Amino acid sequence: MNPAQLFWQGDALTRGVALLLLAMSVCSWVVIVWKSWLLRRASGDVGRSVAAFWSSLSVAEALPKLQAFDREALVIPLVVATKLEANGTLAGVGDPSQQLTRVLRDALHAALAKLNAGQVLLATVGATAPFVGLLGTVWGIYHALAGIATVGQVTIDKISGPVGEALIMTAAGLAVAIPAVLAYNVLGRVIGRIEAELEGFARDLRELASTRPVWPA
Repeated sequence: MNPAQLFWQGDALTRGVALLLLAMSVCSWVVIVWKSWLLRRASGDVGRSVAAFWSSLSVAEALPKLQAFDREALVIPLVVATKLEANGTLAGVGDPSQQLTRVLRDALHAALAKLNAGQVLLATVGATAPFVGLLGTVWGIYHALAGIATVGQVTIDKISGPVGEALIMTAAGLAVAIPAVLAYNVLGRVIGRIEAELEGFARDLRELASTRPVWPA
């Protein structure tokens, strides 16, 4: 009996568990492909953007280079944030060093939020998919026991279907969870490396902006 036959012969709960696992798998793979593409671009772009910035003679010269290299807009917001403007609000008053710290922190948090998008979904799928599959397993075993109780004796035709459902649900839960967990860990390492580069650049940028005017008056 193939999985399609088991699906159509199962009850509402069995089909619901199968559809839920399918949805979790599709969502996780979409995130995996998208995040792999995004982080691959960002990993190279951040290094090139930082190098281009420090090799420039001024911010005005650096910005066109950053617009060409920083395709995911992770570095440019940090540079733009150093252009402090007095706008009459509480954010525009106070010590310039404190203002730099705040605006750079906010820009860095926005960049890190973009890098970490989708990680929660991968972690959730990796943590819950085995238990969703286990629900299908328990339900399949229950059907097997109910079949045995109905006929009063153990027969292969009464238990093969439910036990098959149980085994397939267990395997499906693991098949959904394992790629999500592996991707979460691998992508998390890449994010951590990019995060360290951005934090170092933000710290150096703050020191530069604190000691000399970065933007022309």
